[in-house]
Amino acid sequence: MLESSNITCGGGGGGGEGNVRLRNFKLNESTFLASLMPKKEIGADRFIEAHPHYDGRGALIAIFDSGVDPAAAGLQLTSDGKPKILDVIDCTGSGDVDTSKVVQADGDGRIRGASGASLVVNSSWKNPSGEWHVGYKLVYELFTDTLTSRLKKERKKKWDEKNQEEIAKAVMHLDEFDQKHTKVEDPKLKRTREDLQNRIDILRNQADSYDDEGPVIDAVVWHDGEVWRVALDTHSLENDPKCGKLADFMPLTNYRIERKYGVFSKLDACTFVVNVYEEGNILSIVTDSSPHGTHVAGIATALHPQEPLLNGVAPGAQLISCKIGDSRLGSMETGTGLMRALIAAVEHKCDLINMSYGEPTLLPDYGRFVDLVNEVVNKHRLIFVSSAGNSGPALSTVGAPGGTSSSIIGVGAYVSPAMAAGVHSVVEPPPEGLEYTWSSRGPTADGDLGVCISAPGGAVSPVPTWTLQGRMLMNGTSMASPSACGGIALLISAMKAEGIPVSPYSVRKALENTSACIGGLPEDKLTTGQGLMQVDKAYEYIQKCRAFPSVWYQIKINQSGKSTPTSRGIYLREAIACQQSTEWAVQVEPKFHEDSSELEELVPFEECIELHSSDNAVVRAPEYLLLTHNGRTFNIVVDPTNLSDGLHYYEVYGIDCKASWRGPLFRIPITITKPKAVINRPPLISFSRISFLPGHIERRYIEVPLGASWVEATMRTSGFDTTRRFFVDTVQICPLRRPIKWESVVTFSSPTAESFNFPVVGGQTMELAIAQFWSSGMGSHETTIVDFEIIFHGIGVNRKEVVFDGSEAPIRIEAEAPLASEKLAPTAVLNKIRVPYRPTEAKLCTLPTSRDKLPSGKQILALTLIYKFKLEDGAEVKPHIPLLNNRIYDTKFESQFYMISDTNKRVYAMGDCYPNSSKLTKGEYTLQLYLRHDNVHYLEKMKQLVLFLERNLEEKDVVRLNFFSEPDGPVMGNGTFKSSVLVPGKKEAFYLSPPNKDKLPKNSSHGSVLLGTISYGKLSNAGQEEGKNPVSYQITYVIPPNKTDEDKGKGYASACTKPIAERLEEEVRDAKIKVLGSLKQETDGDRSEWKKLAQSLKAEYPKYTPLLVKILESLLSRGDIGDKIHHYEEVIIAANEVVDSIDREELAKFFSPKSDPEDEEAEKIKKMETICDQLAEALYQKGLALAEIESVKGEKASNLAATESTKDLDQTGGQSAVSSDIQSDLFEENFKELTKWVDLKSSKYGTLSVLCERRCGRLGTALKVLNDMIQDGEPPKKKLYELKLSLLDDIGWSHLSTYERQWMHVRFPPSLPLF
Repeated sequence: MLESSNITCGGGGGGGEGNVRLRNFKLNESTFLASLMPKKEIGADRFIEAHPHYDGRGALIAIFDSGVDPAAAGLQLTSDGKPKILDVIDCTGSGDVDTSKVVQADGDGRIRGASGASLVVNSSWKNPSGEWHVGYKLVYELFTDTLTSRLKKERKKKWDEKNQEEIAKAVMHLDEFDQKHTKVEDPKLKRTREDLQNRIDILRNQADSYDDEGPVIDAVVWHDGEVWRVALDTHSLENDPKCGKLADFMPLTNYRIERKYGVFSKLDACTFVVNVYEEGNILSIVTDSSPHGTHVAGIATALHPQEPLLNGVAPGAQLISCKIGDSRLGSMETGTGLMRALIAAVEHKCDLINMSYGEPTLLPDYGRFVDLVNEVVNKHRLIFVSSAGNSGPALSTVGAPGGTSSSIIGVGAYVSPAMAAGVHSVVEPPPEGLEYTWSSRGPTADGDLGVCISAPGGAVSPVPTWTLQGRMLMNGTSMASPSACGGIALLISAMKAEGIPVSPYSVRKALENTSACIGGLPEDKLTTGQGLMQVDKAYEYIQKCRAFPSVWYQIKINQSGKSTPTSRGIYLREAIACQQSTEWAVQVEPKFHEDSSELEELVPFEECIELHSSDNAVVRAPEYLLLTHNGRTFNIVVDPTNLSDGLHYYEVYGIDCKASWRGPLFRIPITITKPKAVINRPPLISFSRISFLPGHIERRYIEVPLGASWVEATMRTSGFDTTRRFFVDTVQICPLRRPIKWESVVTFSSPTAESFNFPVVGGQTMELAIAQFWSSGMGSHETTIVDFEIIFHGIGVNRKEVVFDGSEAPIRIEAEAPLASEKLAPTAVLNKIRVPYRPTEAKLCTLPTSRDKLPSGKQILALTLIYKFKLEDGAEVKPHIPLLNNRIYDTKFESQFYMISDTNKRVYAMGDCYPNSSKLTKGEYTLQLYLRHDNVHYLEKMKQLVLFLERNLEEKDVVRLNFFSEPDGPVMGNGTFKSSVLVPGKKEAFYLSPPNKDKLPKNSSHGSVLLGTISYGKLSNAGQEEGKNPVSYQITYVIPPNKTDEDKGKGYASACTKPIAERLEEEVRDAKIKVLGSLKQETDGDRSEWKKLAQSLKAEYPKYTPLLVKILESLLSRGDIGDKIHHYEEVIIAANEVVDSIDREELAKFFSPKSDPEDEEAEKIKKMETICDQLAEALYQKGLALAEIESVKGEKASNLAATESTKDLDQTGGQSAVSSDIQSDLFEENFKELTKWVDLKSSKYGTLSVLCERRCGRLGTALKVLNDMIQDGEPPKKKLYELKLSLLDDIGWSHLSTYERQWMHVRFPPSLPLF
């Protein structure tokens, strides 16, 4: 029977060997190797030694992580020779390839790949249907940033070698030219030399602008009559052009079928597997997004027969890899990845889930993912193990889901002396084991313990082959979680072998009630949970308890008299709660698994519970409780009034009266942080001469004075020799907010002082946690002395967050200094703009594949919202969705993902609930937002979801607001308010002026919102950055409607001077032309009808330029062109008609230097500019058509002269534009004519300059002109880049043409990527 006056550490079990105090600890080779993969600390080595066949055999673990490399050391086989990894799945979709395009092979066995490459299919591959699904992927999208960086360096080195060769050749050619032509006066020779110089410049500039987007791999998917097969063409990755060909690829199928994997190339050494979905229409290429997942899998299950000391905890266990870290987001988890991983774990009938991911949350034990985890644990009996987080040492820093969810076993990170000596190679290991300084602590915001158990949090474990090393050291609760998971796999192995039903409830109880204490204080449980898990002790416990039902005791607590909030523990943190006794209603409800028999298990369930309090002087509870299936409620009283300031931890726990050896069946954690009041004025509190040794943590709880808004603190250290590293954290907790945490890591190389400042919330308890890092100062036996001083400051205002409604009225602000005199120096700036958008389109669909079907059988639905926006100038843009952003776990919505693309379908940005700013150039863009849920009604409500695009204003557009002491100051300009000194007891007021309308950013639309910050005080600490604002608040300005256009309608009278009959005739003519332009020309019949109408209108309105322009535009818009030469001849005729309809002499006279167009009427100027544009466009299109004909025929444009002369003769009644006996180059004539009217170096008309230079053989100059055009053009035009590729091919720069072809897949993808 347990002592009621002490809190039990796990309720039983002996101390772990890793926690025995050790002096003069020494390693030998075997203990060193064993320390690299810690097992002794949790009793795993003792357990396997006693039970060699219970080494994880029969246990299946799902690894929810960044992906596991099946080629990594130790991850091929189990201890009994079975495959280690049963499946490898990319749950995020980041490796998905659209393979919906189907092609047929030609007679030579060739197919056209999705990238455009011609691919040879291996004739031995069986494909009864003859259908080949094709797709492609930019390979860097599958690699980690680290691997991509390595490959880029290797590829750049080889590319530079080729580029230097070409530069050397180009310099040699220029040198030869200069030696041959000492004087260059002839214009043609000058242009030739300029061309040679341009080639050198282009090569050099290309080296500076080189940006490797990576090779493209083609993917081919087919059905061989039994399974879907996949082959990749990876030759673009290989150094040897003969390697990596599609036909040489050993076809793969879904990993779970044959368990085979591939490697892209020897250079990258990156392993991948494939999975095919949707009947061949989606190919998933699975790679890992970081080494993290493989490392985690190795800790849990690695097998090294040659060196068993390096085995993972459960070498006999099998696993499936569920990649939840999205490669598109680095390795961030997504809602889609989490949902699909749960689905896969249930489908594979896994026993365990390990998830070494997580983050802070505003609501514990809440959210869509948590709901599904509860279902998986309670219904399907999976045991879910997860990391508690790495945000310590302050309390209430456990992350979601591991540290905040009742159904999940949250694991803290422990380091033993052996680990310190071996894994971390410290000079002198600690005398006893301890929790890592950074390991997150409980309790949760609702009082739950947070950390369930602890396990070793560091290891040297296998990593992926692409890292080019076999093992790597990592530490974190990410490593503690798989250590615990492997230990649990040992228990499952034993339970299955001995016929004991596996239940997450009974296993968790065994772990908690047999863990070994870490530390000797009650409050250490907030750090370590119930202690360091002990596999052998837990096994003994499970054996003894096999006859007892598997029950989880759900705890719900309310303060008496209040129905909300409901919590899982009691957490008295604020000062008012610590000044009086409180009564709490505790409901204990036994929960059975969903498949439990009501008659055989639920009805007979009855337990006589003896309730214990760890300290009856503070926490009083009833003595006994009779508990049945329907649960019971009892009250407890907590009296903290006589406690000293600081942290106190207690428990009320229930013991089975008939089997007290079972230990606590349930625990009610009670955490009290009694804060110290700050009564000095000015408000200062100091903590003197605090002693620190490695790993020591000091916590102080302070009642932040009401009215305080920031802190200025000083930390002084003394009494040590070697460098010391400290963690300094503060935490405050406010309802429905993530814990407000400030943190700093400070390194002191010698005794000195460090100053800090940070915001605080007045009236809320603040924890100050100071910790000397666990390994800092080891080897030095000197104690570090710390003096810490905190001064609270505050300026109270009646409006912390200011909102302007768009009117001219200023906002009155009252300010006071409730604590001490403060300098009032307000500043306000608007430096961001948010523009709201509604979706232009909403698409709702049911996701078809099995990977999106929930364990309940429900199919997940997807809603795609499409937003259109246009940027007038380049900017950094960040999407902002107020309803959904900044929540992954604490949200009831399953998933969100967005991508931003331009009109060419090039994707510039992707993101999820944590959007990032992306640099975008001027142009039009589409943002697609992808939302998932299984409830159609929720998604229906989202169809008009408002999205904001936020961008930072350029410095010149930033609006700095003014302050005034008078209400009319903003209008009159007098009474400016600058600064003042606030004294306690006296308020001051001033006015904040809205921005002047002429200062608003251009093109800012009505309904947009300007955002910025306002602050009121200045730092007073000596040495702080002068003028820095310690705390600031949001300021918002809603942009009002634009001013009305005063000039609107002024020209109405002059526009109506024409007679009605004439106006009517013009309207009819323009309507006919409009109809002509709207006619389709898809079929021969369509084109015939169009031609009849065009001839009719030309006859009716001869030489009417707008009509002829429309005819030319219609010809140019034709898509399916059969006879190209005939088509371009028609274009030339139409262009000539436009040119002939314009009086070029009058036009030239109007724009001559002697004429001053500004003296003319605005209407006439506009008309003449339009005519000039029409003339230039006709000449430009004629030039392009001549070039196209020349290209198709492969002849000089002069050969066309006779043909065109005949046509002109027919149309002009014998007046030929070109005499048949003069062989004139029409292209050159047309080019010279166009130069009279426009600048041919402009991006609009530069193509003709490029073609002209090309015809003259000056390819370097042609390429220079083209590059200038490309830089000016937005968005990129595919035709220009295709022209660039042909020029590069003509010059023979294969390394540049290969580079540009790879970029073509980035700039002009055939479709948007899959979500």
